[in-house]
Amino acid sequence: MKTFLKIIKWLGIALLLAVILLRITGNGHLIKGVWIVYMHGNTSAVIDDGKYFDIRHIDIDSNNTKPWLIHEDYNTTPLNGDLKEGLESSQSIAYLITRGDSIIREYYWDGYSDTSHSNSFSAAKAITTLLAQSAIQKGYIKGWDQKVVDFFPDLKGEFAKDLEIIHLAAMTSGMHWEEDYKNPFGITAKAYYSDDVWEVIKELPIDVKPGTEYEYQSGSTMLLGMLVIKATGQHLSDFASDALWKPLNAEETAYWHMDQHMGTELGYCCFNSNARDFARFGKMNNNLGNWDGKQLIDSSFYDIAAEPGMVPYYGMGFWMTDKYNTQVYYHRGLLGQYIISIPKYDLVVVRLGKSRGPSADDKHTKLFHALVEDAIETYGIDYPEDSISNNLLLKKHRK
Repeated sequence: MKTFLKIIKWLGIALLLAVILLRITGNGHLIKGVWIVYMHGNTSAVIDDGKYFDIRHIDIDSNNTKPWLIHEDYNTTPLNGDLKEGLESSQSIAYLITRGDSIIREYYWDGYSDTSHSNSFSAAKAITTLLAQSAIQKGYIKGWDQKVVDFFPDLKGEFAKDLEIIHLAAMTSGMHWEEDYKNPFGITAKAYYSDDVWEVIKELPIDVKPGTEYEYQSGSTMLLGMLVIKATGQHLSDFASDALWKPLNAEETAYWHMDQHMGTELGYCCFNSNARDFARFGKMNNNLGNWDGKQLIDSSFYDIAAEPGMVPYYGMGFWMTDKYNTQVYYHRGLLGQYIISIPKYDLVVVRLGKSRGPSADDKHTKLFHALVEDAIETYGIDYPEDSISNNLLLKKHRK
């Protein structure tokens, strides 16, 4: 018995020393990271890891929810073999297509349902960008060309004073950041598992002239989210609830991961909801920021955000492809979380899952292309202008 107690004692001491060492070396995030990885049994982030994070709710207006209509052709057209195989082999949990105001196709797997919440990962980057646009419209921010140092005067780096808000959304900030999901000691892991994400981000210098190079960076969107918090004086979740979630008539309360209890939302990722409510973003995007007659986001925002920036596949928070001779752009997250807008056909495709599947020969995945191709081939009716939801599709979106 004494030997056993000695072993426990020395294990406790070793653990304490390991914790102290990690803190001293700036790797304290690994304490939380190792615990979360141990709890969910995977070596990296998973779509259900919200249960291991502190969260803040994005509230609904329970008196003003609006369910989707169910289309008369709901699930009448079977999945083609290639798409079905792609969805199942990539461990999809949800697949949904809406046309106009109606759900026309919907499938769930592995015990998930239309009310199951999961992590959208970087699909939230477009949500945070939409919130920045809303903050501009409400007068909290002067415009996309406002300097970031107006909000963070202690921003570091040779080019800190040149950084404009638009650079954060367009991934041209010049921030010193390496997007690496496999390195537990890297900055991406630190931001995800840190208990003080503000401390992580504020130490990152702007060491490349903003607007001159594209580099996909979660840190840029995290700084954008922090800026919205500082500009509005609200938690990002509370602002999201008032500016988007309640006006979109969402049916289920969503939630956002935070770095700690009563802390800061991880604005570059981790907005958790279900397929049906995620599709509301796609419908609003199809209609240039309009939702059932309410202009939530100024339509001019999409002239820049939903068009290619410095690279042909990325705008401001949105990914896009020109493969289909019509505009296709989408929210995209780790492991293949997609909210796809196809404005010409008034279609929204949502896919949630545990794996992204194989990459295509461009910046997208084979599954993404299969989703778009099947949606257009199966439901791609070229609507007359007066039949599109809210009659707001611009001619340039109907190429």
